[in-house]
Amino acid sequence: MALDPKIRSEALRSLYDLYIRDDPEREASVELEILNAEIAQNLYDLRTDLGLTHEEIAARAGVDAQTISDLEDADYDGDALAILKTIAAALGKRVEVRNICSDTQQPNEREVCPQSIGLAIL
Repeated sequence: MALDPKIRSEALRSLYDLYIRDDPEREASVELEILNAEIAQNLYDLRTDLGLTHEEIAARAGVDAQTISDLEDADYDGDALAILKTIAAALGKRVEVRNICSDTQQPNEREVCPQSIGLAIL
């Protein structure tokens, strides 16, 4: 399972095993929430690394400052990918979606691992 390498604490692993493991719908839901949190953190890191405010990025991307703030919240439910592409382009960056494989997989298995997707602003 794609989430296993991300679970480092024994307590979280126990909860995962008890409530999520072997339930594809719950596994997909958790994976989506992890991705949302990673997107929010990535955008926040990019904005702060560039020394920009929500308002400054919003002005460059042609969106409302609240939209930028919302995207930095892992609970955002809107069309984040489309907005992220607009923001990235305004900052001279691009959005890249990657298939991320587990470190425990053998090199020949890393070519196909559809259960884990990552998103980066490069």
